[in-house]
Amino acid sequence: MEEIHKLLKKQLQKKLRLDPVPVYLENFIQAVNSTYYEFENDIGLMERSIDISSREYNEVTDKLRKAYDSLTTIHEELRYLSMHDTLTGLYNRAYLELEMQQLQDNNVFPVGIIVCDTDGLKLVNDSFGHAVGDQFLVASAEIIRRSIRTEDIPFRIGGDEFLIILPQATEAAVQSVLKKMESEITAYNQQNVVAPVSISIGYCVKNDAATSLEDVVKEADNQMYKEKLLHSQSAHSAIVQTMMKLLQERDFMTEEHSERLQDLVLKFAIKLGVPSNSMASLQLFAKFHDIGKAGIADNILKKPGPLNEAERQEMQRHCEIGFRIAQASMTLLPIAPWILMHQEWWNGKGYPLGIGGEEIPLECRILAIADAYDAMISDRPYRKALTKKVAVAELERCAGTQFDPKLVKVFVQVVS
Repeated sequence: MEEIHKLLKKQLQKKLRLDPVPVYLENFIQAVNSTYYEFENDIGLMERSIDISSREYNEVTDKLRKAYDSLTTIHEELRYLSMHDTLTGLYNRAYLELEMQQLQDNNVFPVGIIVCDTDGLKLVNDSFGHAVGDQFLVASAEIIRRSIRTEDIPFRIGGDEFLIILPQATEAAVQSVLKKMESEITAYNQQNVVAPVSISIGYCVKNDAATSLEDVVKEADNQMYKEKLLHSQSAHSAIVQTMMKLLQERDFMTEEHSERLQDLVLKFAIKLGVPSNSMASLQLFAKFHDIGKAGIADNILKKPGPLNEAERQEMQRHCEIGFRIAQASMTLLPIAPWILMHQEWWNGKGYPLGIGGEEIPLECRILAIADAYDAMISDRPYRKALTKKVAVAELERCAGTQFDPKLVKVFVQVVS
């Protein structure tokens, strides 16, 4: 038996050496295939090489047949993976290039091209993590699948970008698919209010032999980017509003707390003589300062007791998450640095930057005091509300460490 294995190995090695580029499994399968049939049919060769019984021969050929079948299955799986996107199941860019070349070589027309881009994916990834971002991409792919005709071919060609080839499609046929896609997006978002999908779309149709398919794709891509520029901010704003709703639905940030905090910050700022043209930004900051907590898991966000070290570090990420969210929104962009620094302490022991004193923006020092006060006089899942007297005493105790001591004195006058 050992001699048979040696002979098979020798023949396989010989076969593979004959192939100058054995870089793909198909070459190996062909080698096994050829070796198997030579081995099975050329019994005379085997009899001259080895004294082998019929039973042993059958065992070896059976094992070789099973190995061949297994390799064939693996080959088919690899062929599928080489042509498909593993996340969405759509065809990938490599297969797109093959299809494009075939259409171009055969000069097929009319051909419609639709290019789609999932809006706000980076914002979703930064805020909720890549697992949620992947769900957005899968949802976008499903919307595309449900919108196209049987003969149309959908591809995922980049991180957030998709392309559809519509063979023998007129302008009217493409418009029909786009209308269906719009309907599918609306239907999906009605069922997914917390995490709606927004897709920017561009298209172009090749109507004659003179126009190259590559130019048609470029035009569709240009149209998509124009649409993205037109409504990207509205899409980002919708995502930001969704995050606020998500925080409220998770019972972390109530609308009442937000309104009380905005009112407190306004009164505090007036008392401090903050210019009136800064009031709107301060109130916006009071409303959105904790938006980064939309990206923190419920088991940490709602934990009734103290956080352990790993949980504490995860919670502290909300400042940076909020900063990235704000940077993606034209409305919140001016207050993005404040969102990043709103957990800094007067003594430099806050986070995430560890700055202290007047290095901390005034707006952050104002909010820190007002937010802590409102939190103390409000009911929490793990304790009842403190009295105003006790809350003021706690602010005074933390003056000079957590809070700006001069501002604490002014705030006490505001709430007294």
